[in-house]
Amino acid sequence: MSTVSTTASVSELTRLLQEKFGLPNFRSGQLAVIQRLLDGKSAAAIFPTGGGKSLCYQFPAILLDGLTLVVSPLMALMREQVDTLVAHGISAARLDSSLSAEEARQVMQGVRAGETKLLYVAPERFFNERFREFISGIPISLFAIDEAHCISQWGHNFRPDYLKLTKIARQLGVERVLALTATATPTVLDDIRREFSIAPEDAVQTEFYRSNLTLRFTLCQQKTRDGVLIERIKSQAAAPTLVYVTLQKTAESAAEKLVAAGIDARPYHAGLEDEQRRDTQDWFMQSDRGVVVATIAFGMGVDKSNIRAIYHYNPSKSLENLAQEIGRAGRDGQPAVCETLLVPEDRVVLENFAYGDTPSLQSVRRFVEFLVGQPERFYVSYYSLAYEADMRDTVVRTFMTYLELQEVLEATAPRYETYKFKPKLASADILKHFEGERRQFASSVLALSVKKKIWFEISLPQAADRLKCDRMRIVKMLDYFAEKGWVELQVTGLVFGYRKLKPITDIDSLSQDLYQVSLDREIGELTRLDELYLLMCADSCQSALLSQHFGQPHAGECGHCSVCEGTGIDELPDPDYPRVGDSATTGIRRLSRDKPDLLGDARQQARFLCGLSSPKMIRARLTQEPLYGCCSAIPFDRVIEALTE
Repeated sequence: MSTVSTTASVSELTRLLQEKFGLPNFRSGQLAVIQRLLDGKSAAAIFPTGGGKSLCYQFPAILLDGLTLVVSPLMALMREQVDTLVAHGISAARLDSSLSAEEARQVMQGVRAGETKLLYVAPERFFNERFREFISGIPISLFAIDEAHCISQWGHNFRPDYLKLTKIARQLGVERVLALTATATPTVLDDIRREFSIAPEDAVQTEFYRSNLTLRFTLCQQKTRDGVLIERIKSQAAAPTLVYVTLQKTAESAAEKLVAAGIDARPYHAGLEDEQRRDTQDWFMQSDRGVVVATIAFGMGVDKSNIRAIYHYNPSKSLENLAQEIGRAGRDGQPAVCETLLVPEDRVVLENFAYGDTPSLQSVRRFVEFLVGQPERFYVSYYSLAYEADMRDTVVRTFMTYLELQEVLEATAPRYETYKFKPKLASADILKHFEGERRQFASSVLALSVKKKIWFEISLPQAADRLKCDRMRIVKMLDYFAEKGWVELQVTGLVFGYRKLKPITDIDSLSQDLYQVSLDREIGELTRLDELYLLMCADSCQSALLSQHFGQPHAGECGHCSVCEGTGIDELPDPDYPRVGDSATTGIRRLSRDKPDLLGDARQQARFLCGLSSPKMIRARLTQEPLYGCCSAIPFDRVIEALTE
């Protein structure tokens, strides 16, 4: 095990911090985490957004002998941190979908040669069998997992893929693990510690409350909210500002209104082209007065210290989301305002997000019947299964993870069914580098490849069957071609492997269990929304209540939240929701007669009317029907009630 003795004095570590990172001193909690890691222990860092979590793995990475592998779902964070580290003379790299085949090959060569100290990857990278094969031979001194709260089924942003990281860490034989998050409640922290075997004393948590942030909640009406936002931004000194919205179309319309009012603003959301999003992010990072109106797609991993104001045009989804989003303000320690412009009618959109992932019982049964029909060992495309069962692929992933936890299934290595390559040399020039049986095998691989317009494709299951060999031998041969620069290689058709541990004997019972899993998740999302609204309408210090939610009782009042300033929302008026019209109920009954498999029950019909699509609904072009989404401004439960009366 490669360790650095903790006998190194604080002054020595501080000097190294100044030399390598240009920082005068460690922030609160950083040194405690770093010393545990240097002592060979696994640790958790629970710091508020902007609290300096990244240094907790970057600093030990330059002292440990092997590779520090950083897992993060945030491409913006990877890009920014790698650029910063390289600028400081620290060898770091990232593997993500934005790299060309040649760039990825160079990154892997640097890691293999031991020249790269930090490698950033997304959790999905471990689904790539080529990457798994490559990384399994690399000594990993530190396995750092950012956004570690995603591992918890009780967290606000559960990602089933994160649960697999514990198994991956064991398979790779990593020496120590560092779990990092800004938004772990006590229950979520318990999950993180249990999954990664982190001792209670090695979970370092710094103070959540930040005295420089003013937390405000202001009751507005839909017709006056734009004017309030414009007035707020114009009344402050020109400074970097974020405006968060729920929907992409709102980002566009709100940005247009700000520009019309003479404010330098740009929209940002996942529906924009990659280049436009990058340009907006770069512009904002360099600007001293720019305003970005964005969905939550913006800000994750973006470290700009002088954001002076964050406005929530629409409310956050939960207290955890709120904490993460306001944490991007005032990272330089100077005062910043974080204000939510609360319109009561906005709640319906957030509630419908929660309902949107819940499939019908009929869809769940189709999912279970698919599994029953599979052999003991099988491979499945989440995308294809999501279509067949008519549920979102995130729900498929959650169900498969649940079945793993219940020991019904065991995940085996994922793989790609099809490899594509674009030759840079003629086949004869490639084959002249081989002799004997290897030449014959390489020739067979090339011969089994089918030429398309530019790329050649080879189906690995078919090729392995024809050549009577293990598919990994073909993968290694193609990787060798790419490593030598003879071809440009791509992979498609990701499928996930599973083995049945026990037979599914009661389809109805398992279907009901999985359906309940979805309903429980739905209830959890709605409960988190309730917690947020209770905070916004609280009658005691809101900063203290937010800290308490994260397991840190805050003594006294902050003196500068809405309640402490005497501007709290005393009572939330009842939202003015429209009613479900007769044309909607009559029309959906007509459509359901034509499409009973897609609109056969009240939940499916309510999803359609509220604008919540499903894979088969999209394929059947039901989302183009005039009635689709006509009740999007009405709470989902009210629509179901109207349909079942």
